[in-house]
Amino acid sequence: MTERMPLRLAARVTPPPLTRPAMSNGRDRHHRIALTSRYVELDGRPAIPVSGELHFSRVPRAQWRERLQLMRSGGVTVVSTYVIWIHHEPVRGAPRFTDGLDLAAFVRLAAEVGLDVVVRVGPWCHGEVRNGGFPDWVAAASVAHRTDDPAYLSLVRGWFAAIGRELGPLCGPDSPIIGIQVENELIDQPGHLATLVGLARDAGLSAPIWTATAWDGADLPPDVVMPVFGGYADGFWVDAEAPWPSSFRAHFRFAHDWDDPGIGADLRGERADGAATPVAAAPPRTRAAASPDFPVATCELGGGMATAYHRRPLPGALDLAAVANAKLGSGSNWQGYYMYAGGLNPGDGLQESLATGYPNDLPRFDYDFHAPIGAAGLLAPSHAALRLQHAFLAAVGDHLAPMTSVLPERMPRGDDDRDTLRWAVRSDGDTGFLFIGHHQAFEQLEPVDGVRFEVEFDTRNVVVPPADRPALTIPPGTVARWPLGLALGGAIVEWATASVLTVLGGDVPTLVLLAEAGITPEVAVRADGAAAPVVVAAPSHGDADAVLRFRDDGSALDVLVLPAAWADGLWVLDACSGERMVLRSRSPLWLDDGALRARSDRMPLVERYDPTAGAFVGVAFDGMESQRLPVRHTEVVRFDPNLTRVDFGGTPARRAAPTADDLDRLAVRIPLGGLGSPEDGVLRTLLVEWAGDVATLEIDGRTVADRFWDGTPWLIDLDAAGVHAGAEVVLRILQLHPDVEIHLPPVAAAGRQAHDGPLGSLDRLVGLRSTVWRAIP
Repeated sequence: MTERMPLRLAARVTPPPLTRPAMSNGRDRHHRIALTSRYVELDGRPAIPVSGELHFSRVPRAQWRERLQLMRSGGVTVVSTYVIWIHHEPVRGAPRFTDGLDLAAFVRLAAEVGLDVVVRVGPWCHGEVRNGGFPDWVAAASVAHRTDDPAYLSLVRGWFAAIGRELGPLCGPDSPIIGIQVENELIDQPGHLATLVGLARDAGLSAPIWTATAWDGADLPPDVVMPVFGGYADGFWVDAEAPWPSSFRAHFRFAHDWDDPGIGADLRGERADGAATPVAAAPPRTRAAASPDFPVATCELGGGMATAYHRRPLPGALDLAAVANAKLGSGSNWQGYYMYAGGLNPGDGLQESLATGYPNDLPRFDYDFHAPIGAAGLLAPSHAALRLQHAFLAAVGDHLAPMTSVLPERMPRGDDDRDTLRWAVRSDGDTGFLFIGHHQAFEQLEPVDGVRFEVEFDTRNVVVPPADRPALTIPPGTVARWPLGLALGGAIVEWATASVLTVLGGDVPTLVLLAEAGITPEVAVRADGAAAPVVVAAPSHGDADAVLRFRDDGSALDVLVLPAAWADGLWVLDACSGERMVLRSRSPLWLDDGALRARSDRMPLVERYDPTAGAFVGVAFDGMESQRLPVRHTEVVRFDPNLTRVDFGGTPARRAAPTADDLDRLAVRIPLGGLGSPEDGVLRTLLVEWAGDVATLEIDGRTVADRFWDGTPWLIDLDAAGVHAGAEVVLRILQLHPDVEIHLPPVAAAGRQAHDGPLGSLDRLVGLRSTVWRAIP
């Protein structure tokens, strides 16, 4: 292995003076949350909140609690939600806030689960909703929408008044509502944004933090709203055959540019013949910068991606984790995801579509978003990949938040540079964390060998690994957060080549590290005041009870290094006593009233780490096992190998989706049986492995769910769909003609190309039943 020159970074930082904006300090003071110019304070200490988007009106009310608990167990601390006007007030003057639209009940439940809330009140929200969330009567009104036109403001006043009646009594210094966003993606109306804040206040709404989206060079009213940013690994809003744009690539690199001119660019482009201007042709704007008055915050890091008919992105768990990690290393002090929990539109025809003047056809119902928590309430691999980062923030966020992001001397030269290592350091001048993000979607990066990191602090230089240790090879796919000078238990973790997962309390603290695949984990620890550290190679064979114990000159620290192969099954939860606990489980876990719960069809296999014993111990559960549903299709399924192509309209770049009538005429009809009936305490889920173009599920002749094919299985919540005893259940699959111009993920595209003729298949049906198990104390 060729030894490179050390990768250098000068972490001798002089951060700007810490100031306190009027927001949350001079006005709208809150008992727990406050802003500084560089970070958020929680109960007077620096913190990095983690917010995740869940649209309560897209999730059945009976499932709100479990979805929120799964968010909390994934490390989310704040739930954000759109209040989608068209869902609540389809008829003017008759706003609805009952049943699954009960906004106040949702906020109270979030607080009960332990989550703060950010409400995004619009009036325009986008959210892939018809009219951007405007009810039809608002969209049709003869007003200048999204401006200070008095006629438009009169409509908004009524909407905000309705929200105020629901949430006004819940606002205040003790409120779980810590943030309110007005509008969305409005880039050139700062006066109007200020007006909306005033109207919301007049309606009785208040919060310590008021936000507005800041991408694409948005011009925001200073001191009125805090700018919040986004970053996606891929997006449906790009034309079908357009190459992967630079606006997505940039989010995989460490940088101090927070703008993203690509998000929603098709909605801002000039329209011709019903099609949006391609992203690349959108007019350039001045890039938005982070405000010196507020901490850098994100509200829309991709937790997945929605599926449009013409373009069906499928970012993987590692893609999402790499983007989120890059934002942390770049200085983000609020991690916000869109979406974190998917859902279903609460009625037919509520989706964004070409027919309603928008540039994309979205599914009529499906808003799964390939989110960490899917529309059926089951977890995607991204839940595990992201919760590891959130555990890190919960453990050391108070140290990280005040630290400045510093970039290395050598950075990637551009989109085509696959050789230069991607890394950064956040530092307070004497200590820090080294972030590595050597991954990019679609394009394999090259391994980087002969690596030593040299970080120059104010009083010393730290070389990782030092010259007397073998240099590192950083494999592609490495997403890491390594400590540099972390003080624990009277000891100093000078450096480690494994990521911080959490810190467990007790008489002797335990630092839990997670090894990186392909990198030998080593830890250098010294007693506080000692001249040199002790370097120890940690066990890499998976024996979790092989704890490294450091005792020297009054210092006492245990270090537990977990193997990289365990990452997908690791959970870090808060126990009743306030201690942290690490568990190994493939089943979804959460805490409810202090008790550990798991969802499974059989006894969950869960192990909890006991710091006193220095080992993982089994957890016993009480619950009920459940059998799979005997699901079957009741007729022979026949697909047409000679299907004639049917053009559903649109443009070559933005094909239109088939209508309901098209599906009735052309889709293969597959009656299903054996789906059972609702049962107390049981979640019924149908897994459909299929291939084609569009699939729908009908109950008693009414379509209740749909999906655009992207190569992944379709998970359907049968209880939310309304499947009952005696129901006529029909699955329809429309074949995908080889000449239809749509963009598919690589695996699906390869499968389509390998198939001769129209693609259509039903490969597997599995009916799942699961129950909630309670840990036995």
